[in-house]
Amino acid sequence: MINAEWLYLMLGLFFFTISVFALRQHENPRRAGAFAFWALLGMCFCYSTFVVNKTAPPWPLGLAVIVVGLLGGTGALGKATENTTSVEEREAAAAKLGNKLFVPALLIPLVALVFATMVASIKVNGKLLLASGTPTLTGLGAGVLVALVAAMALLRPAGRSGLGVALGEGSRLAQSIGWALLLPQLIAVLGLLFDKAGVGKQVGKVFGTILPDGSLFAAVLLYGLGMALFTIVMGNAFAAFPVMTAAIGWPVLVAQYHGNPALIFAVGMLCGFCGTLCTPMAANFNIVPAVLLEMKDRYGPIKAQLPTAIPLLACNIAIMYFWGF
Repeated sequence: MINAEWLYLMLGLFFFTISVFALRQHENPRRAGAFAFWALLGMCFCYSTFVVNKTAPPWPLGLAVIVVGLLGGTGALGKATENTTSVEEREAAAAKLGNKLFVPALLIPLVALVFATMVASIKVNGKLLLASGTPTLTGLGAGVLVALVAAMALLRPAGRSGLGVALGEGSRLAQSIGWALLLPQLIAVLGLLFDKAGVGKQVGKVFGTILPDGSLFAAVLLYGLGMALFTIVMGNAFAAFPVMTAAIGWPVLVAQYHGNPALIFAVGMLCGFCGTLCTPMAANFNIVPAVLLEMKDRYGPIKAQLPTAIPLLACNIAIMYFWGF
């Protein structure tokens, strides 16, 4: 049986590689902090495997996470300019390759889909080849490796190692994004902690004091707006979902007003995604693209998305109200 631990180990090794690149940036006065940040992050991914298997104590992992947070929060990483191709070279390569440039990117979801729909059902000696709950994640990792091989074969950098170029460019992008690269993980964990701490129930009590009795529209409005606002604060609709669903979604909209759970919760997530369009906390959607595209305004994507997010939120609330009950 194959589990997903190999993927975490590979990620850990990649972060270790970034730490080496960071240490070699002599023009960065804070390169020691950058090295420590990426090296500790790599250690977290590798060491966590042993914690999950209960072959190592968890406290070193917790201590490393605290140090990583302190390094990122205090600006200890600094920033240095990585050597890369010029704009002219990239434009020339793009003109030559055309739509072939999309092949590596499209291979990732294609391989993940194959793993999730086909490989997931393969059995060896009566047991599933892939561990339960891991086919999609394993497929994603396999897709990245397939895409990497395809990209190296397609681009074939003259006089340079394809793997070296891939690692160098990956390091450059990761260091350009910096600590924001970890926001999705941190925010997802925050949502889990909120759920375990019973935040949803407490929010439900607060909303219960302001929610008019017998007003279905007010309940739907609070649920939709709450999903959007909590997502704006937490940066992740999946983190906001357990809080708002425990507060209003299930006890009020489903249990009290007998709404359709599938429609209400699906559209509720869409309300949360409207909040995603409006917040820098959703770094992987809004800040990372601005960095990768080298935009002058880091908040440019959010400003462009606001005119769509607000009316879309209103439409989602209307769909929930008119068709959810």
